[in-house]
Amino acid sequence: MKHCKLEPVFGQPSYAISTDRVSAAVTRTGGHLAPVTFKLGRRSIQPFAIAPWWNEKPAPSMPPLLRVLRGDFFCLPFGGNGTVHAGESHPPHGETANSRWRFGDCTSTGDEITLQLTLDTAIRPGHVRKRITLVRGHTAIYQEHLISGMSGPMSMGHHATLKFPDEPGAGRISTSACMHRQVLVEPMERPEQRGYSLLKPGAVFSDLTSVPTLTGEPADLSRYPARRGFEDLVLLAADPKLAVAWSAVAFPAQGYVWFSLRDPQVLASTVLWISNGGRHFPPWNGRHVNVMGIEDVTACFHLGLAESAAPNVLSKLGVKTHLSLKARQPLAVKYIMGLAAIPKTFDRVRDILIDPQGVTLVSDSDIAVSTPIHTGFLR
Repeated sequence: MKHCKLEPVFGQPSYAISTDRVSAAVTRTGGHLAPVTFKLGRRSIQPFAIAPWWNEKPAPSMPPLLRVLRGDFFCLPFGGNGTVHAGESHPPHGETANSRWRFGDCTSTGDEITLQLTLDTAIRPGHVRKRITLVRGHTAIYQEHLISGMSGPMSMGHHATLKFPDEPGAGRISTSACMHRQVLVEPMERPEQRGYSLLKPGAVFSDLTSVPTLTGEPADLSRYPARRGFEDLVLLAADPKLAVAWSAVAFPAQGYVWFSLRDPQVLASTVLWISNGGRHFPPWNGRHVNVMGIEDVTACFHLGLAESAAPNVLSKLGVKTHLSLKARQPLAVKYIMGLAAIPKTFDRVRDILIDPQGVTLVSDSDIAVSTPIHTGFLR
């Protein structure tokens, strides 16, 4: 495909962009990135989730975010935003995840094709430029969001949402080194509101394989799907000394690994939104299952701007939960997501080694696979 054209995709007008290895759709409303098809040899893999109500008539009160909900989208500010901050009342995950983006241009240079969309924000006046680039021969997506014209504290992040096979433990989750790991400090869901969570609110843990629960029996969050009937959320704060932080999910039986790369000075933490049928109210109705959001953010969990800008349980530990924007100093938020083929003996990603030509993913079982990535993009 030579041009980024607008066409209906899963009920949403979307811009299509593709190379020989990746085909992607970006919704005009909210800028949600999905479906995305990666070609690994002769196989075509679509790793991202699309909400099961995409073709249903939405309730008038449903925010655009939920009507569109799919794949990865940029949140500014990140979080529920139920509390007003300095007179600003933001929608869940901000205007960037809910508003209509304007087409900027579509350019093809050498091996690269880039889609550019723009958004002028109203609640905190400013400008956001979204650039999504695909590179011929790469099974990766390069994203940059350039924020300008805004001042003051801001939470932000990417909201990559993966659909897992309906097989217990099919995905093996891991991240780069962390300085802190904690369960959401308040109940994720409440039974009186037809929602159910299992993890112990506020629990601090040292390993994904053993996380405290309300029953007293530890949960293994490194393998998923698991714990059908519950909705939970944890935050993993990256070691700020890392040059590049990463998150990964290996699918040994399916023969691939998904990974993301970021600068931890810009996106400080990873939120795991574990969504496995724990919400029994519209539009969820117990049917949003086998989904995990692997959300690379700078925020206080998913609570919102007010909670992230104020002193909080994470910031008191030295975890960055907001960035201070300056109107005349644009901020570029850069993010890479990719797929790589793995053998069935590749279990969980232990490390991702970075060099200028690409990345090498190393498993717990000491198997190494490499894939080309323009890692310099993150600088």
